[in-house]
Amino acid sequence: MSKEQIKENARQAAKKLIAENRRARFEYAVEDTYEAGIVLTGTEVKSLRLGRANIAESYASSEKGGIWLINANIPEYAPASQFNHAPTRPRKLLLRQKEINKLTAAIEREGRTLVPLKLYFNDKGLAKILIALATGKKAQDKREATKDREWKVEQGRLLRKNLKGEFEGRIISA
Repeated sequence: MSKEQIKENARQAAKKLIAENRRARFEYAVEDTYEAGIVLTGTEVKSLRLGRANIAESYASSEKGGIWLINANIPEYAPASQFNHAPTRPRKLLLRQKEINKLTAAIEREGRTLVPLKLYFNDKGLAKILIALATGKKAQDKREATKDREWKVEQGRLLRKNLKGEFEGRIISA
């Protein structure tokens, strides 16, 4: 195996999804998304490489002149013993100052929130988080989203059923 093949395999292995907040798209109307880096300790990175993280209950807020990820659970790395990290500590998100200013203004003035959607490793093996600027959905909006989703599933079933019937009919008539 050449060095190029080894590097390519490492890149493919590095780009993997660690955690996804699937409920966020149902609970919130996503307006815009941003990719941000995360300031992590060594044991947190090792724990993430094992695929152990939960961002379902987390959110991002503007504090101390930056954007912070609050309540994201990255469990302790067992072999690290006494030098472990706190699982739900606040973690600083790395964004450009222009993006930080824009997000801070949107959060404070317009009643929006920052919700993490995905936590993953990018091509270079760096931990990234996809955060969304979103507004909360009302109960009626959630019902409409559920209704639309169920209708799309039903459409797929009907389409498959009709295509299957047409296909079988052609074979029989041929």
